[in-house]
Amino acid sequence: MQKGQFDADAFFDALEKTRINKKITWKKVADDAGVSASTLTRMAQGKRPDVDTLAALAAWAGLRVDNFIQGGEPEKKPENVIEEVAALFRADPSLSPDAKSAIEAIVRTAHEKLKAY
Repeated sequence: MQKGQFDADAFFDALEKTRINKKITWKKVADDAGVSASTLTRMAQGKRPDVDTLAALAAWAGLRVDNFIQGGEPEKKPENVIEEVAALFRADPSLSPDAKSAIEAIVRTAHEKLKAY
């Protein structure tokens, strides 16, 4: 049986991108997520977070932890990926209804054009 591996570097990179997009400091990330700033420093140095810290940071950033697991059982692919992607945009409270529709149309069009490649 193959073991799954948590990709701590990819998770930290995703946190960094979220932090940059929100234009906040790491101290603010720590405060908002309810974790210690020193934990974030250790993660920046390649250390893995404990499970509670992982959960808190994933919730803060809106990340799915399973996206950072490599190996193990092969992930079952959704039957209709485009519908799952569209649902993510429809659920985004920061987008207006018109923006949600526009993004969904762009994604659907790109998917149709590129799926043959």
